[in-house]
Order: sequence, then structure tokens, then C-alpha cells
Amino acid sequence: MKYQGLALSGEERRAIAEALTGRALRAPLSGNSIGRCGRLAVAGDPATTPLWNGWGPTLENTHFQPSDQAGLTAAQVPRLHLKWAFGFPDTTSAWAEPAVAGGRVYVGSQNGTVYSLDAASGCVVWTFAAQGGVRASISIGPLRGVAASSPRAPRYAAYFSDQKGFVYAVDAATGRPLWTRKIDDHPLVRLTGSPALYRDRLYVPTSSYEEGGKPPGYACCTFRGAIVALDAGTGEIVWKTYTIPEEPRLLRAYADGTELRGPAGGAIWSAPTIDVKRGAIYVGVGNTYSGPAQPTTDAVIAFDLKTGTRRWVRQMAPSTPDVFGCVPGDVNCGERAGPDFDFGAAPVLTHLANGRDLIVAGQKSGVVYALDPDRTGEQMWRYRAGGGTGLGGIQWGIAADGARAYVPVAEIYNPTPGGLHAVDLATGTRAWYAAPAPPLCGKPGRACSGAQFSAVTAIPGVVFSPSNDGGIRAYATADGAVVWSFDSNREFTTVNGIRANGGSMYGPAPVIAGGMLYISSGYGTFGLRPGNVLLAFTAE
Repeated sequence: MKYQGLALSGEERRAIAEALTGRALRAPLSGNSIGRCGRLAVAGDPATTPLWNGWGPTLENTHFQPSDQAGLTAAQVPRLHLKWAFGFPDTTSAWAEPAVAGGRVYVGSQNGTVYSLDAASGCVVWTFAAQGGVRASISIGPLRGVAASSPRAPRYAAYFSDQKGFVYAVDAATGRPLWTRKIDDHPLVRLTGSPALYRDRLYVPTSSYEEGGKPPGYACCTFRGAIVALDAGTGEIVWKTYTIPEEPRLLRAYADGTELRGPAGGAIWSAPTIDVKRGAIYVGVGNTYSGPAQPTTDAVIAFDLKTGTRRWVRQMAPSTPDVFGCVPGDVNCGERAGPDFDFGAAPVLTHLANGRDLIVAGQKSGVVYALDPDRTGEQMWRYRAGGGTGLGGIQWGIAADGARAYVPVAEIYNPTPGGLHAVDLATGTRAWYAAPAPPLCGKPGRACSGAQFSAVTAIPGVVFSPSNDGGIRAYATADGAVVWSFDSNREFTTVNGIRANGGSMYGPAPVIAGGMLYISSGYGTFGLRPGNVLLAFTAE
């Protein structure tokens, strides 16, 4: 039931809980009776104010914030302290990475509520109720096309997606809906990877709850991952390209009525990366769910930005279908559960000092690859950071500052559960390695370990890495020394009056803009520790 519940909106989950318990829940769903903003200045112009837009903070997904946007120096980092905390109601996971634009923080939540908060104080400017949970980051951009033709049209729109396959555009200033589009009709579709906005198009990746072993009675599997290009002004689909070109077909029928269908899989779990210079879009692709192992899964794929035509594919460590978590008798499983070596992290497009460009991609195998975008993704180097597992390796993302890549590792099943690697981008060799610290949360175990699942963020001189132990640590980029840390394993007093606590950190990276650092804490899935808080820090 947990995975079914993840796709439900807050209203739907609340209704089920009340029906099962026979008790009405008293707390308001949105949690907005406290913490509403009073009189606020008009939001600033995102084009001229500190910005962290979408997953990125730019379209190249480097997770590097330069000094002029960060407003935070390496010398100030040791002085960081909590300024405000915001509680997400009706959730067990603070799973979304915020975006910052025009003095506002935009963030989704597990119960489907999307918030616009004042960046300085955390008070609530507006809310919007999506039809499913919102895990993806939010992109802000000028409203274009037909929707912008009215003299009363908003200047900027906020674009995001949910766990039911819907994509939304709302007025960034008020939250008023502009358009909604369902981009995939598969019953188990989910939109986990953050959409990328470039000019007049929004590029949306698709993934699915169909991943994993399926018991008899289920016609497994029929989902195929895709990139969908939408008109940003209207929400109309411009093109849609699947990661697996062949449509699923019946492969085997069993006497009890069970069907095996395929090929299927190839989910895109992370944000696409846009290469403006080459007119390309790069995605990291997950595993095959059923049928023969596909050459376009566990791969990095380049598509044409305008047409969606596939340009090239680089598959890493091809193998038989590698479904994780299979048990004997599952319809789509082989003799053993495969390693599930997805590319769950967004590829990074980085520019070296010598003028060369690289696509750097981290895999759940624990390996980082550097690919040449001018040679159809030819491998330039590879670096092994960990052993890799289905719930390990490089999960959600790396950072790159033009000289080095910073690679967090999650090895939840190993005695040494994590660590942070700095890798020279020009050569692929190790610059330094920071071993995981003893866990802050207590006795070591699956839910309390130094595994570093989350994506990391760098500013000049410092890289920030959240951990499964509920801690966020800042490392000096020169040598990996820890220069600041914060323990989120406690209950917080929140600006909106919601009881909130930190927990395991799994997914969202620290977001830095305008002298503030924002990080979500808590993840109540995979046996990790739940939490429901967004924390904001300042050095002032």
C-alpha cells in the first residue's frame, strides 16, 4: 500500500486514513491557518535577483552556484545557523528540492500541495493543490505564447509535475492555474524527474511505479520511459520520444491468466540536461522491466532538442534485465534479482578550463563516466566511487565546478556506507576522498547510516552533502575537510505551526541563493527515517 499511497493526493490519502480508522483528522490539510504572509513587497524579477531555477540550478545541472548568485562565501559557511523552519502537513517525506526566484521559495510536497514561500521568512504567499504528490523541482520562466497575450497575464509562470502524470503551469506571483496537461495515460506513471524549461518549451521526463518484480495476475510490463516536449504557453504536446522504441507486446501467457509483456522500462528518474550549444537534451535512463534487455536502458541518451529525434546512446554495463527486489515467482524476474544499475542522477554538462566540454554521469553501479558530447558520447574516462547496489552507488546527483566533480556515495548494505569523492574532471583521477562520519542519529543501521543518497551542491570553495543520518555537512573543496555541519534529528518550531522533524535525507540537494541555504529533511520509504521539514539557514 505504501507505493500506491505515494501517488495519491493529500485529500485522497486523508480520506483513506479516515475510512480505515473511523476517525476524522483534525489538522488542516494544507497547514496554512498559521504562517500566512502579511503585507509583502511585490516579488522581484527572477532575471535580476538571486536564482536557483529547477533542479540545476541551470539547464546544465552542474549543481554549482557561482558567487554572485549564492551570496554566500566559503569564509561565511562556518557561521551558518537556522533562520526558519517550515513543516509539511500530512507527509512522511520532505522529498522535493526547492527553487528560488524573485525572493520566493517554490516547493512541492508529498500531499500534493505546492507552496510559494517568502525566501527571507518562510511565510506562505500562496498554495496550489496538485492532483498527486509533487516531488519534482519547480521551474520559473516568462510566460509566452497564447497564455501571455492577455493584458492581465502574469509576467512569470511556475511549471511543475506530479506523481500521477500531470504537468502544471501556474501564475508565479499568485498560484492561479494557467494550464494542466496529462502527458501519459499509463496507470502507474509518475513524474519524478524535474521538468526543464528552455525558451518556449518545457521538457518533462517520465518514470513509473511499475518498476520491480510483479506477482502473478499482473500483466507485466507495459510502461516505457519518455521525454515529452510541451508548449510552455499552452501545455500542448510538441513531441514525445520513448526511451524504448518498440511497443510492448505479449511475450508469454500462463495458464492462470497471467501475462508477460515487454519490452518495458527505461524510466527517466531525473531532470534532463539541456545543451544549448549543440541543440541537444541528455537524459539518464533506468533499467529494463521486462522482456529482453534493451540497448537503450541503463544508458545516457542524447535527443535533438527541437524534434526529439534520438542522436546517440551510450549504455553502461549492459546485462540481462536487472529488476531489483524480485522474489521467486514474480512474472518478470530472472533467476536472480538483477543489480538495478539505473542512471538515477541527472547528467552534468560541464566546461573545462581547456575549452572542452564533458557530460559527467553517475550510476547506481557506483561508477562515474565522462562522455564527449562532440563524439556521440564517447567515453573519456571512468571512475569507480563505490561497489553499487539497487539502493546504493550514486543515487540522485553530483556537482561539478569546472575543475572537479563531487560524487556522493550510498552503500547502505556495506560496513562503510558512504563517502564523498572529488574527481579531477580533466583526468578522471581522485583528488581526495572524505569518509562518512559516525552517524548522528544513533546506532548504525539501515535507517541510520552515513549513506549519502542525496544530490550535492557546490559553491566556490565548499561542497554541501546531506546524509541518511539526518546531517548536512559542508566540505572544503581543497581537501575534503568538514567546515560546518548541522544535525536535523529533532523537532522544529515551524513558521506555519505544523509539527515537524528531520530524518533521513534522500534525494533533494541543498539549494543556495541570495545568502540563504535551503534543505529538506525526512524520507519515510525504503525503511529510512521519516521527516517533514524544510530548513533555511543564513550566515547573517
